[in-house]
Amino acid sequence: MPERVSPKILDLPSLVQTVASLRKAGKVIVQCHGCFDIVHPGHIRYLRFAKEQGDVLVVSITGDACIDKGPTRPHIPEELRAENLAALEFVDYVTIDANPTSCNVLEHVRPDLYVKGREYQSSTSPGFVAEREIVERYGGRVVFSSGEVVFSSTQLIDLIGHEAELQWHRLRAICRRHDLDAESSERLLGRMAGKRVVVVGDVVLDRYVLCDAIDVASESPMMSLAKLDEQCYVGGAAIVARHVAALGGVPLIVSAIGRDDVSEHVKQTFVEEDIDGMLLDCRQTIVQKTRYLVEESKLFKVEEGKAEPLDSVSLRRAAQAIIDQGLRADAVIFCDFGYGMISGALLKLVMGELRRGQAIITGDVSGHRADLVAMENVDLLCPTERELRASIHDFDSGLSHVAYNVMQKTQTRHLCVTLGKDGLVLFDRPSQDRASRQWAGRLRSEHLPSLAHRTTDRLGCGDALLAAISLGLAAGGSLTQAAYLANGASALELASLGNVPITHEALRRWLKTRTELTGAPRLEFNLVPTL
Repeated sequence: MPERVSPKILDLPSLVQTVASLRKAGKVIVQCHGCFDIVHPGHIRYLRFAKEQGDVLVVSITGDACIDKGPTRPHIPEELRAENLAALEFVDYVTIDANPTSCNVLEHVRPDLYVKGREYQSSTSPGFVAEREIVERYGGRVVFSSGEVVFSSTQLIDLIGHEAELQWHRLRAICRRHDLDAESSERLLGRMAGKRVVVVGDVVLDRYVLCDAIDVASESPMMSLAKLDEQCYVGGAAIVARHVAALGGVPLIVSAIGRDDVSEHVKQTFVEEDIDGMLLDCRQTIVQKTRYLVEESKLFKVEEGKAEPLDSVSLRRAAQAIIDQGLRADAVIFCDFGYGMISGALLKLVMGELRRGQAIITGDVSGHRADLVAMENVDLLCPTERELRASIHDFDSGLSHVAYNVMQKTQTRHLCVTLGKDGLVLFDRPSQDRASRQWAGRLRSEHLPSLAHRTTDRLGCGDALLAAISLGLAAGGSLTQAAYLANGASALELASLGNVPITHEALRRWLKTRTELTGAPRLEFNLVPTL
């Protein structure tokens, strides 16, 4: 699709000026408003009816950030939705409204007629009631169209699924909207180099036992496996630090380990990868998670170890190290795996002091023991949807509602919610000024689809994303710019077996495959390069 803007698409000031001239010429102005995610026959009849009521038809559409119809909606980005409507002969002007209702546009355009569907005739929806009051206050009229044919955009979207070419255009529009292109993304990746990052959390050893399924055991109906190989990965907060190092950052990890062979293996890994650490040897050992695999299918997981809260001396030592290093760092990442390194007591000791510095503070959780809402006053939280809902025990409300409640409870600035194969949703406040009334206003959101085309192993995808988005924010990127790179790091991790660090060079090569950044014709799928 050519990257152009129809002359019918106007911003609000230009639209107001145009309508004023038309009204002086005696024209009757009609306005419609909606999402128009997919323009179907029901929309065509509705808009044609509206045009028949006057001389000039103005259509306002709800901007992407204000559509609350599920985490992956709108299916079509606002720019393309506006183009679709502008292409209709009987639509005269289109404007994109960055508000959840049409009240703001109605106040400024003041159409003679405001046309809504027949289903609104007896509606008591607060949004529609406010719109009707505005129109009637200045002397306009609300007209209801006939309800001859009713279609559902949501049902149509479910039927057509995620057609690849449409997804590409949607992603391309998101990139243009947030100033994402190949050059700016590569510059942001370059600025990550040298950023000092403190990583706080439990170290976990992830062990993969690779097996061959040889038979069903004779003594009971269970699978009989033959061990082929074993691979160990230093994970937990350690893999976040390792991602930071591989992406060019300078990490320092604050964690608790033991004095056993497994802990020595962790220390040796840090030495080999040039990662500094403040390692408290206050435990017997670290938690180990052993997964048994046949080919790439995980059969079951065995966990060794237990949650061990820090003793009083270790707690004070850890807090002091976090404060001392955090005040000199560009970012501080808290990774709560629920094994005792991070607690409400530790966060209370350090958070106020850290906020005196300039570091970006981010956090994530994993496991049922972790406490997301204890991470108050951070800049960014990166939970999965399940973790987000579990944090406030809300499994039924819409995702935007849950996100708002968590952000208000924690007072975090930004939220990145991962949705597995459906990508991620970013939630942002309308104002970052805590003193502003807009701080607690309706959230802005942006959905980024998954950029992965091959799924090998989901282990560690969230860790790669957390490390990369934290570095991106620390390097001066916007939330969406940092999240795009982080989405790429997650895609690379998804394509590899085990918990392996994503390198700066691998992410740079991946960027060169992304045609949505350049607008080049998309002839085939973007491929994930090898690590």
